[in-house]
Amino acid sequence: MSGAGTAPGIWDPLILSVAPNGARKTRADHPAVPIAPEELALCAARCRQAGAAMIHLHVRDAEGGHTLDVGRYREAISAIRGEVGDGMVIQVTSEAVGRYTAAEQMAMVVQLQPEAVSLAIRELLPDGSGDERSVALFLADCWMAGVLVQFICYDAADVVRLASLQTAGTVPPGRLSVLYVLGRYTPGQRSQPSDLLPFLTVGGTGFLWSLCAFGAREAACATAAVTLGGHARIGFENNLLLPDGSPAEDNAASVAVVAEIAERLARPLADAAAARRMMAPGPSA
Repeated sequence: MSGAGTAPGIWDPLILSVAPNGARKTRADHPAVPIAPEELALCAARCRQAGAAMIHLHVRDAEGGHTLDVGRYREAISAIRGEVGDGMVIQVTSEAVGRYTAAEQMAMVVQLQPEAVSLAIRELLPDGSGDERSVALFLADCWMAGVLVQFICYDAADVVRLASLQTAGTVPPGRLSVLYVLGRYTPGQRSQPSDLLPFLTVGGTGFLWSLCAFGAREAACATAAVTLGGHARIGFENNLLLPDGSPAEDNAASVAVVAEIAERLARPLADAAAARRMMAPGPSA
């Protein structure tokens, strides 16, 4: 088992993250989708018990819509900490969902100073445009503040661009934490394990990589991560189904499926402390 500053390997503990609600899911999609802070807190506690070391947090406005409101984030984070203490990494999303500019996304992170955040380069620097200097300064500040940054990659081109931005100095040096989103552009958003191959082909070995997947093959995709030394994000944001196609009882049930797969394959699970060490920026392999 290795700590911060070493290359990710197959014997590193598996970081299981839960994404319990996303930007759009409601109780019309599933009655166990958590929305309110106290619901997110109880979900976090159950998912931690099932094996998750991190929660990927979305918060909603008064009408149930996606928001990056700092006050609502603080309320949700406080509720979760009240249930799990330091027992989970709390990662906030900076997702635009068509509502927020890059400047607004970065301003939220600067004001909130979260423990961890997910960022999409294609949103911060859309279509090759945008203010690279501002993004470079923002990312440098995140590194200096110890914010655990995870970059979201929706296709292999995003991976290539992320690497090029690091070479150019826009993204700080060292090992990067990335999330590969499998099947985002497939018909019906039904992911399968082979969707991982284009990412790994261009991704090299310098990333601490995780994946998330859509549909009933979520666990099969996560199994690929378990066996190939990656990590996995599970939950209702992307998938409401168990591997047999039946609805999951709740997010913890989905997490438990992958935790059991990891146990059978002798891949240990990371706790929050191990996840923090592994996600901290470190030298490249």
